[in-house]
Amino acid sequence: MITGNLQTAAYLFASILFILSLGGLSSQESAKKGVFYGIIGMIIAILSTIMGESVQGHAYILVAIAIAAIIGIVVARKVEMTSMPQLVAILHSFVGLAAVLVGYGSFINPGEAHADPEFATAMERIHLVEVYLGVFIGAITFTGSIIAWGKLEGKIMSKPLLYPGRHAINILLVIITLTMMVLFTLDAGLSQWTYLYIMTAIAAFIGVMLVMAIGGADMPVVVSMLNSYSGWAAAAAGFMLGNDLLIVTGALVGSSGAILSIIMCRAMNRSFISVILGGFGGVAVASTKEMEGEVTSITHDEVAELLKESSSLVIVPGYGMAVAKAQYPVYDLVDILRKAGKKVRFGIHPVAGRLPGHMNVLLAEANVPYDIVLEMEEINEDLPETDVVMVIGANDIVNPGAQDDPGSPIYGMPVIEVWNAKKVIVMKRSMAAGYAGVENPLFYKENADMLYGDAKDSVDKINMALRR
Repeated sequence: MITGNLQTAAYLFASILFILSLGGLSSQESAKKGVFYGIIGMIIAILSTIMGESVQGHAYILVAIAIAAIIGIVVARKVEMTSMPQLVAILHSFVGLAAVLVGYGSFINPGEAHADPEFATAMERIHLVEVYLGVFIGAITFTGSIIAWGKLEGKIMSKPLLYPGRHAINILLVIITLTMMVLFTLDAGLSQWTYLYIMTAIAAFIGVMLVMAIGGADMPVVVSMLNSYSGWAAAAAGFMLGNDLLIVTGALVGSSGAILSIIMCRAMNRSFISVILGGFGGVAVASTKEMEGEVTSITHDEVAELLKESSSLVIVPGYGMAVAKAQYPVYDLVDILRKAGKKVRFGIHPVAGRLPGHMNVLLAEANVPYDIVLEMEEINEDLPETDVVMVIGANDIVNPGAQDDPGSPIYGMPVIEVWNAKKVIVMKRSMAAGYAGVENPLFYKENADMLYGDAKDSVDKINMALRR
């Protein structure tokens, strides 16, 4: 067992490690070190909590941790990178559920009362507010994360469910919830358990309807937003349990998730509030501008010859590359071209894929050098001087309608301006619209050719042609 002072010191050290972990994740080069700091910090946090003076039932806790660890290892090893957004979403739901259960447990056993009756009454009401808000945030996170998982997994339609009067209904439910919080803390009217049950049901309903109203194009922001919610739920649980480390950790996750959501909304030229209240996406949307030109296709051998004759190449990956697991043959393509003296780089859009940083992780998994992976702002400047751009499984993030079609739902969204290159090769299975359901005029441009088929198979064939 460790004393309270020693436990506090351990919590402080773990908090520092968590902050260093977030700092390490700010760049690809230091990401592994950041993850290592996070692992060490979590081990210290768990051990110092289990060995605390007030903790009982160590055997049960250790068994629960062992079972959870085994489940986590098995799931993490089986889940592929294409399904990582779904895994993140469902894990957020567990955090929300944990906050709800902690809230109920803390309400059942609030701890020892203070000797001063007036002080005890004030502290009791503060504790009740903590319980109420913790359960409220946790229930929203729980059901909202499940809906996000269903949309990402394809179990639920990605089209936003925009029922009439939804904003008025949500506002009314929030007002009812806040009113019940006052009655709950004053123990007035109905029993406190009744208020807690009703509020939990309302919060769960709000979580469902909030995410159901958000379309497929905004799902990366939703995952980030739910990450923030899970952090605040954890912080609320920390207040209920009187655990300083949980408060600090929850605040770190909550604030970083909120900041990431804001950054992503800026990258999409979207308002964070508008994303929460309802997004776009799910069905094909007709542009107000008529498609000009015609779609032309190209063969794998012709692409290989084009690459042999070019001196510079930019690859823009999207979710289609992840689904096809094409990152490994793409690495081989990069290796072949760089050995031939070609300048090869990647252009990454902030919301490419289904998760923030999705494409960066995929490329790192295939050992693509970090120094040739550039952000959208960096690569756009060089595209007019680029010979060839290969768009692999991306759609919405390279849509010129975002700049020149005021009637497009994605108008104003910053995109990678691939059409400014001398030649564009778009690798897709078909002419189908992207996840946002918006038509893409890029396919009809004179300097763009379509290479149809599975991305992995297509890149393999190009590599074979280059090696001849």
